[in-house]
Amino acid sequence: MNKSIIIDAKDSVLGRIAALAAKQALLGKTVTVINCNEAIITGSKPVILKKYKSLRAKGGSSLKGPIISKAPERIMKRTIRGMLSHRQGRGEQAFARIMCYNKTPAEFESSEKISLKKPIKTRFITLTELSGEL
Repeated sequence: MNKSIIIDAKDSVLGRIAALAAKQALLGKTVTVINCNEAIITGSKPVILKKYKSLRAKGGSSLKGPIISKAPERIMKRTIRGMLSHRQGRGEQAFARIMCYNKTPAEFESSEKISLKKPIKTRFITLTELSGEL
């Protein structure tokens, strides 16, 4: 049985990727998400930006949390963390099995990848655009 799974996030919805990654990690698989910077968030651009800017503003000084990163792969990993019980043992171990990359690393070039790409008929913003605006 294959104990690792590679998810290609290109043109896929952030929440769907995060849900699949969290579920597979809880089942004991090592999850690698590649091309995180090309994942999309559906909705109106101003609304999405307002939400993420308010999240970052809650952090206060650099000595206090929550710390919301601007990097696309960190946004992806934090979204996955939100779908796990990361403060308890099982969720913490599952979260440790998840890796996110902005590009495709050389070791995963020839591997079989899962794509959740579907045609999008609504407005959306990519994680690259979001991180550029924050």
